[in-house]
Amino acid sequence: MDRKRIWGWWFFDWAGQPYHTLLVTFIFSIYFAETAQNAFIATGLDAAGAGARAQSLWGYGLAISGAFIAIFAPVLGAVADTTGRRLPWVWFFSGLVVVGAAGLWGLTPTDPRLVTAVAFFGLGMIGLEFATIFTNAILPGLAPRDEIGRISGSGFAFGYLGGLVSLAIMLVFFAEGDSGKTLVGLPPAFGLDPAAREGTRFVGPFTALWYAIFMVPFFLWVKEPPGTGRPIRPGAAVRDLLNLLRSLRHRRSLATWLISSMLSRDALNALYGFGGVYAGTVLGWPVILSGVFGIVSASSAALISWLGGKADKRWGPKPVIIATILTLTLVCVIVVGMSRESLFGLPLAEGSKLPDAVFFVCGALIGGAGGAMQAASRTLTVRHTSEARATEIFGLYALSGKATAFLAPFLIAVTTDLTGNQRIGISPLIVMFLLAVFLLGWVDKNGEAEQ
Repeated sequence: MDRKRIWGWWFFDWAGQPYHTLLVTFIFSIYFAETAQNAFIATGLDAAGAGARAQSLWGYGLAISGAFIAIFAPVLGAVADTTGRRLPWVWFFSGLVVVGAAGLWGLTPTDPRLVTAVAFFGLGMIGLEFATIFTNAILPGLAPRDEIGRISGSGFAFGYLGGLVSLAIMLVFFAEGDSGKTLVGLPPAFGLDPAAREGTRFVGPFTALWYAIFMVPFFLWVKEPPGTGRPIRPGAAVRDLLNLLRSLRHRRSLATWLISSMLSRDALNALYGFGGVYAGTVLGWPVILSGVFGIVSASSAALISWLGGKADKRWGPKPVIIATILTLTLVCVIVVGMSRESLFGLPLAEGSKLPDAVFFVCGALIGGAGGAMQAASRTLTVRHTSEARATEIFGLYALSGKATAFLAPFLIAVTTDLTGNQRIGISPLIVMFLLAVFLLGWVDKNGEAEQ
């Protein structure tokens, strides 16, 4: 094995994870919601209506970028496999990540160009998702088959560590609270103006710089052999893709795996998104405590992803996936049964800190099990393809992850409306996770030959 090439491949996860940690989950999305809500209040809406408008705008942006990814991911994968080249695509889509993240600096509190901010965010997300398809496709050629699980798990762990470090830097040196100071009481670094929210807005350029700097080892150390020499022919690539889709009728393991992973990843993403809402609305956590929660979750994700890679190497990816999905199901059960006043129907003393402690444990389990599940899922996908067609399969894997991205949020919304209970609203995720485990019964732990 080429250790330097493996380390270079790991650096993509380190470079890209802050986009999710800082922009999607903990810093920019919260700032966007606050800024958009204030902007809509200024037009005459009440706070509730303004919040709904802000959330819908953000949701439409995510939906459009997700649809774009779902439509073009398999086609691009087929094109790349036809030419035999992946790194030029990673270069191109990395440029979109940097431009998209850097453009978020322009979302000012006094002149908020909301649609522009959503467009930049979507551009960066599209770039990162597409770059991930091509870097994942490099995985089968990094090492022998029995080492793939360990390498995948360690890559996720390294990425989560990068997300943790970047979050800590933002909270300590840049992101200002209501007092104009950071988490440790410092003014934002570099003389950034807290009144103009420049410390928080710096999260965009910071993420762009982080990605650009830490992709250098990837491009220096990850080399690929010369391509096939065949020109880019989208028509031929589409025909290859259609042949692949038709072959799924005869590839029961791959077809079932794509459906199972679609359900589990959709439920996991909804659980990620629901965590912050639950902490803020059910438990009443302030933003700073949510940031600490994020550090706990990311730390757990790094450690358990690494341990998951070890388990993957020893027992294979399928048992790891089953164990992590069952863990996430348990978390959902706890969330449904817990409020500030009670735990599974048992009343708690007023002011009890038990719900906070339990949810911190849940956060660690969500981060850890979620990271290990995604790493092992990447390994199981590798077992269903060859190095020559890996980009095409990972494009299909990306499609399955986006095709029903609306499903979990929709089920949560409907269940919440019907029951009038925010906690019970999370219960559809339990069904989705259990159905994903059930379908794994038809997935071959060793993959299957291409047809």
